[in-house]
Amino acid sequence: MARRPEHSAPPEIFYNDDEAKKYSSNSRIIEIQVEMAERALELLALPEDDETRLILDIGCGSGLSGSVLEDSDHMWIGVDISKSMLDIAVEREVAGDVILGDMGEGMPFKPGTFDGAISISALQWLCNADKSYHNPHKRLLKFFSTLFSSLTRTARAVFQFYPENSDQIEMVTAQAMKAGFYGGLVVDYPNSAKAKKYYLVLMTGGASELPKALGKLSSFMVLYTDRKSMLDFVGTPEEERRINYIKKRDACREARGKAPKKSRDWILAKKERRRRQGLDTRPDTKYTARKRSGRF
Repeated sequence: MARRPEHSAPPEIFYNDDEAKKYSSNSRIIEIQVEMAERALELLALPEDDETRLILDIGCGSGLSGSVLEDSDHMWIGVDISKSMLDIAVEREVAGDVILGDMGEGMPFKPGTFDGAISISALQWLCNADKSYHNPHKRLLKFFSTLFSSLTRTARAVFQFYPENSDQIEMVTAQAMKAGFYGGLVVDYPNSAKAKKYYLVLMTGGASELPKALGKLSSFMVLYTDRKSMLDFVGTPEEERRINYIKKRDACREARGKAPKKSRDWILAKKERRRRQGLDTRPDTKYTARKRSGRF
């Protein structure tokens, strides 16, 4: 079994210049990151209207998940501990603001700043003590407490992460409850080695139902709806299938009257947003979004 990244080195060291470039150039990594970010955005369950929300991207890396937020017409601010990753994000001219910071030291934002938060492949790093003075329980509580404060009282925070074992899941959820959150753990495709994904869905207040997990079976969920007790539910195994998130999302957009991703109208709208933000943007021509033949 391959060694887990968080066991190799602290995140600010593991995600060096070489690793940052790989994350921004490897098409398979990009595809997976975008799929998980789209699923996290779906689990945020933001109101379906034309209002732009401000979303916090925790462990934003090179801005791949932020691009998903941008494509959905939301503003975002990203926090990451790796300067190399943030340098790539700046190089890519992402639309969001990016901040260098350690999530274990808390979120440095005013109360009620964000309408939601997402995090892709970052939360498990807090379960390890990378320095002699690190205490995972205390760092998790500090993180969740300051995150709870920075969210509006109807907001959600969705974390895609890779727990090492059930003890880590219990530690993470316990600290989230202490900070004031309630919600649950959604596991997509629990019986698939490749497609299985964990999403911790946390809520700050208001009446809302937990989302359904993906897959033909009733995926197992860990719920803590009353902040005091946990309920484990394990579904019956059945054959699973992998959902193509991009096609599903494009279909939803078309139903709401929005242009599908990568279409000419989508590209022109994205260019117009960049111009309004004062960013350098290539001029529109008759060749914008022209399909390539693939011949050289």
